[in-house]
Amino acid sequence: MGGFFGAASTEDCVFDLFFGIDYHSHLGTKRGGMVVCGEKGFDRAIHNIENAPFRTKFDKDVQKMSGRMGIGCISDYEPQPLLVRSHHGTYAITTISKINNMEELTQMLFENGHSHFLEMSGGDINATEMVACLINQKENLIEGIRYALESIDGSVSILLMNEKGIYAARDKHGRTPVVIGRKENAFCISFENFAYRNLGYKDFKELGGGEIVVVTNKECKTLSAPGKDMKICTFLWVYYGYPASSYEGTSVEQMRYECGRRMAKRDHATPDIVAGVPDSGTAHAIGYANESGIPFSRPFIKYTPTWPRSFMPAIQSQRNLIAKMKLLAVEELIRGKSLLLIDDSIVRGTQLRETTEFLYESGAREVHIRPACPPLLYGCRYLNFSRSSSEMDLITRRIINRLEGQTVTEDVLKEYADPESSKYEQMVEEIRKELNFTTLRFNRLDDMLDSVGIDKCKLCTYCWNGQE
Repeated sequence: MGGFFGAASTEDCVFDLFFGIDYHSHLGTKRGGMVVCGEKGFDRAIHNIENAPFRTKFDKDVQKMSGRMGIGCISDYEPQPLLVRSHHGTYAITTISKINNMEELTQMLFENGHSHFLEMSGGDINATEMVACLINQKENLIEGIRYALESIDGSVSILLMNEKGIYAARDKHGRTPVVIGRKENAFCISFENFAYRNLGYKDFKELGGGEIVVVTNKECKTLSAPGKDMKICTFLWVYYGYPASSYEGTSVEQMRYECGRRMAKRDHATPDIVAGVPDSGTAHAIGYANESGIPFSRPFIKYTPTWPRSFMPAIQSQRNLIAKMKLLAVEELIRGKSLLLIDDSIVRGTQLRETTEFLYESGAREVHIRPACPPLLYGCRYLNFSRSSSEMDLITRRIINRLEGQTVTEDVLKEYADPESSKYEQMVEEIRKELNFTTLRFNRLDDMLDSVGIDKCKLCTYCWNGQE
């Protein structure tokens, strides 16, 4: 997905910027970038972070950069921030985005006289460049940012910096968070609110959907009021968010405890121990264990000295191998035991099947699987949760297609999304058999949403039930 951070200060902001960006490393694995605005203008650095963490790649840049304003990002795909020279002047821009109507927007811009886009190595257009081009269609920056927010099918949140300040805009439906922190003589903008607290900032405000602000070292001024719509991604709590994060006033860690607790209340399994797949499944498992009274244990450990971050290659076979290499068995806690294992989700199923086989090979008697969210039936349209080219990459859709043996309509998918239906039960049983679990029970959508604790109409549930 990606994350971003920006800072404006009366003093040099590079230290804050560097560590603020680094605290977003759990959100992306491809590129890191930062740009500062100082007495000599803009100074930018972008590096590939697939094989080394952000801090390692940027420590030399930080030693020579200086400026009182800066923005930067951890990106899961495109190189950014970009430096753009237009009729608005020169500005730096970084985005968190997923653009579904890229072809239509490209054609529209060509027809309006735009001459070219720079292709990335894969042949795709840089999404942040597209956002900049949309902004440049209007006479002033505020109108341009509004136009970009409205034109994009998918989602986009923006940080844009010029010599006047840092403009921040949250996606029109609030699908990703943007928060403002403040300390003496400085403001910051961040995806994650925990990213600025160790730097001395306090919570100032959380932007609403479609809200646009400008931040300087003296103030945060609203330029466009938030709209009424909110469809923040529920997966932020289930999977994406770091345990110290909170969104819309709800703690990620507390939500996961509650999620696990509600799963336990509906379950009748009697394993010897409860465990979570590190790292995102751990808190769900603690909540389950606390409610059920079944001991929590760690029968396998992630090897963090050389796997401190979630590096995942693009090639699926390599992803599977890396996922296996990260986990080390504690065989004394596995041999002869019945284990109940909680993971955040089942997407393709490949990694969880290999984890289960790994536990059997280590002596487990039974492996009961409890995903912390419902079955994923739709590919995400709004965030880069998966860059799969087809929904048939989802194990649920493959199973449904096999069971139906015909074109699967939306009405049929609704039946499979209903945990009370016979089709749902049949799908779950087929997944269980294919992945070789002792038992399989998914979390219910209503319980998961109740665990978040905010108005359900503000939560996006598209990947589970197709409802936007």
